[in-house]
Amino acid sequence: MIFDKQGNTTVITQETVSLVTFVARLQKAYPKLKTENLILNLFSLEGLTANDLLEFLQLSNTHRGAKHSFVIVTDKVSYDDVPEELMVVPSLQEAHDVIEMEEIERDLDF
Repeated sequence: MIFDKQGNTTVITQETVSLVTFVARLQKAYPKLKTENLILNLFSLEGLTANDLLEFLQLSNTHRGAKHSFVIVTDKVSYDDVPEELMVVPSLQEAHDVIEMEEIERDLDF
C-alpha cells in the first residue's frame, strides 16, 4: 500500500496485491489512520465488482460512524451497484470534492 497524506486526508493506493490482501493490510494499518479522512484508490485492480467492494463495508461503517470520510475510487463499478453506505466515485478529484462536502456537513451538524 502507498500512503499519501494531504492535510487531514490520506490517499491509500492499492499496489499489485489481491483485494483480500489489501483489505487485510488496511485493517492492520487502520489504528494509525482512524482519525483521518480516507480515500482508497483502487484503479490498479482489474475485474473489480460491486461484490468485491463489500469487503470494505464494515470498515467504512466504522470510519464514517466516527465522523470521518471513507471514499473508494474506481471507475470499474457503478455507484448505483453498491450499497448507499459505501461512497464510490470514479476519480480522485471527485473523492476530494466529496470529502470537502462532508466536512462542511459535519461543521454544520447535518
